[in-house]
Amino acid sequence: MSTTAVTPLSTEDAEVLVSAARRAAEAAGVTVSITVLDAGGHLLAFRRDDRAVLISGETSTRKAYTALQLNASTADLVEAVQPGGLFHTLPTALDRPLLFIAGGVPVHRDGRLIGALGVGGGAPEQDHGFAAAAVKALS
Repeated sequence: MSTTAVTPLSTEDAEVLVSAARRAAEAAGVTVSITVLDAGGHLLAFRRDDRAVLISGETSTRKAYTALQLNASTADLVEAVQPGGLFHTLPTALDRPLLFIAGGVPVHRDGRLIGALGVGGGAPEQDHGFAAAAVKALS
């Protein structure tokens, strides 16, 4: 078992993630909300574009939380919560703000989970693309 310390997600990292996701969304002409959570699920950064739909703030946060708790992209979990899927009852089984819509991605450093990013406001595939671009910009 490795005992090597991994640098946690910092506020500077969170700013990089928010800026990169925002640039990707702006390039696509989409207004979004962006949430960054640390490994403990605590808010590190949040930004909502002036014209983004109000619910996008809630969806970006829930997408980030879901990606963090399950250490998986929410885009990869959509099928799992469909009838007959592995996690079919999970959205209603817990009193937690899980959201199984594409746009949430975990953030790793040196192979370890250090946080998550959620984007809401565009089509799910767009939100996922913006989040993925932001994580790529961080690495």
